[in-house]
Amino acid sequence: MEKVVVLQQDVADFLENLIWILFEKEYFGFEESAQVYVSKIYDFIEFDLVNFPPKRTPHKLRRYGSKYVFYKANSHTTWYIFFESRGARYVITYITNNHMEDVNFL
Repeated sequence: MEKVVVLQQDVADFLENLIWILFEKEYFGFEESAQVYVSKIYDFIEFDLVNFPPKRTPHKLRRYGSKYVFYKANSHTTWYIFFESRGARYVITYITNNHMEDVNFL
């Protein structure tokens, strides 16, 4: 069975808004650079997430999803991708990064 990865709508909305946030806060000097950055997150989720052994989400963060993996975007930022899975189906339920307070529980 082929692996299927689906993003919940709020996760997809977050990633789309992230492009504008990164550009407006001047993390990137060009909008296209912010788009490339977010595209790499999408690519990781779509193509690589299923290849990494997931970790069990700590009880305090279980509201985000029962499993997670991380994606190191650069030397400053690691993205934590929470999800539910059953067989070959993955539903991405939340995404955050190491700059957020919740990740202290990971």
